[in-house]
Amino acid sequence: MSNPLVYSTQSGKIATTTKKNNDISFSADGFARIHRETKGRKGAGVSVIRGLELGKDDLKPLCKKLKQKCGCGGAIKEGTIELQTDDREKIRSILEGAGFKSKIAGG
Repeated sequence: MSNPLVYSTQSGKIATTTKKNNDISFSADGFARIHRETKGRKGAGVSVIRGLELGKDDLKPLCKKLKQKCGCGGAIKEGTIELQTDDREKIRSILEGAGFKSKIAGG
């Protein structure tokens, strides 16, 4: 039985659980991490920036700036920025120029 209970004859309508707020990703030490991921993308690598501690509305102009400077596409997903490039050093320098502390994470 995979369907969750939505109504009971004893108590009426059952409140549904809400999803966590995934619009902001936090880092414990204040550094934004730049990861390279290929999982689920048929081998194409993307750079994922996590831990910027900005809301979705504040991420949009930063994402636009990064896409313009790197000459690539990208998107904002679940509080992270995904850029369709492997040039993590360039992303790091742009982030540091914008006032963010950043590290390259992963191999």
